Amino acid sequence: MENTLFYGDNLDILRKRIKDETVDLCYIDPPFNSKRTYNQIYLNIGEDKAQAFVDTWKWDSYAVSGYQEIITNYEGRFTSQVIELIKGLRNVIKEGSLLAYIVSMTLRITEIQRVLKKTGSFYLHCDPTCSHYLKLVSDAVFCTKGGDFQNEIVWSNESSSGYKTQVKNKLVRGHDVILFYSGKGSVFNTLYLPLSESTKKRYDKTDENGKKYKIYFEDDGTERKQYLDKSKGRKLSDCWNDLPSFQTVNVNREWLGYPTQKPMVLLERIIQMSSNEGDVVLDAYCGCGTTIAVAQRLKRMWIGIDITYQSISVIIRRFEDTFGKQISDSIILDGIPKDMESARALANKKDDRLRKEFEKWAILTYSDNRAIINEKKGADKGIDGIAYFLSSQTDTEKIVFQVKSGKVGRTDIAAFITDTNSENAQIGIFLTLEEPTQPMRQAAMSAGNYEHKLMGRSYNRIQIVTIKEIIEEKKRLDMPLSLEVLKSAKPKSGQIQEQILDQTE
Repeated sequence: MENTLFYGDNLDILRKRIKDETVDLCYIDPPFNSKRTYNQIYLNIGEDKAQAFVDTWKWDSYAVSGYQEIITNYEGRFTSQVIELIKGLRNVIKEGSLLAYIVSMTLRITEIQRVLKKTGSFYLHCDPTCSHYLKLVSDAVFCTKGGDFQNEIVWSNESSSGYKTQVKNKLVRGHDVILFYSGKGSVFNTLYLPLSESTKKRYDKTDENGKKYKIYFEDDGTERKQYLDKSKGRKLSDCWNDLPSFQTVNVNREWLGYPTQKPMVLLERIIQMSSNEGDVVLDAYCGCGTTIAVAQRLKRMWIGIDITYQSISVIIRRFEDTFGKQISDSIILDGIPKDMESARALANKKDDRLRKEFEKWAILTYSDNRAIINEKKGADKGIDGIAYFLSSQTDTEKIVFQVKSGKVGRTDIAAFITDTNSENAQIGIFLTLEEPTQPMRQAAMSAGNYEHKLMGRSYNRIQIVTIKEIIEEKKRLDMPLSLEVLKSAKPKSGQIQEQILDQTE
């Protein structure tokens, strides 16, 4: 198979695009039902933020439909234990956000079990909010089909949580939970940690060759020598308190501003422990792409899925920055509009949760994943995206974007000119699915030009770009943006911690 990054709902993609028993290892870090809105922080260009995802669940038509699928055993997908569990939970916790979340996760965990090989392994990253419910669901899905629960791994992230403000009447949370399941005959590569200094001191004897050793006894009382230079270290336990956090310099370099980003060392451990080179690794909640980036580096094949184009954009840029621009040629990007028909399909989605995905795709594609998606409402009116460019060696100016998928006319351009001026932007780019009229083009031309002295070029202040040009002509923004120039810049360590805390308790 080829490395594939899917853009879309992971339930649909798991069901329709991934075959039975084709995955060796699946790690997911899904939403935790935290009832928070998580923002992506654009570290290189100040304090700008954009909504990454909303971790709030509702008992709506989607939840009702999912519940009905489970209790009616839609297409024979669910075990009797899963059906009875969900019916029982409905009686106990009632219909509401918690049950909606559990139903959503049950649908997806069921499909993950199907696509995993009988020898596959599954890691579910969660926190105490719902870990107990997710273990019940995972037991009902995996253990009833030949899988085994292996460990509840405690990942201590106390080094970062220690900075959090104390919440009244409860302790600061210092760990996440990772539930580990595997099938019969699964890959398990035993990992070892370095010996502590106190343990090394126990090798207090020296042989004739100057090698240090200690004495230990077998179960039958036989005396044995254990040499220090032959020791592999201490076996990894289920309490992982040795991994560096984003507070350490080396890991800080990974930080992309993505709110739920995990350090690469965490995924390195999981992937090395439960897969070998050439195995297939799946992450169905891809986020900023840490799992698949580590899989790529460790020579595994991979499948990534995410429902927001903002995440897809972050992943593409991350891969190109890490592995070079040519990496995009070796990755299948599935679900991203490639023709006008698929662009219109994305623009006309009826699902409220995806109403801005067309806007995000258009802006990020045209800007080569360099713009910022604008989630604000109110005074900014029709501004859907922002980018910054260097106007001199020390100053920046603003580009604003607006996206239209319906009928457009001259009044839209007139309003956009007003919005561009009110944002103090030097350039406004109007992205439209429909062909612009001649009066629209004339109105845009009337806005005049911007003289870019640093580059010695003149740009139309208001530019109209069609989706057709973006798809068929590969038209892209041809101005170097400050995100490119400053991408190596990092905030001070305290700033990073403050930004992380913005998204936490």
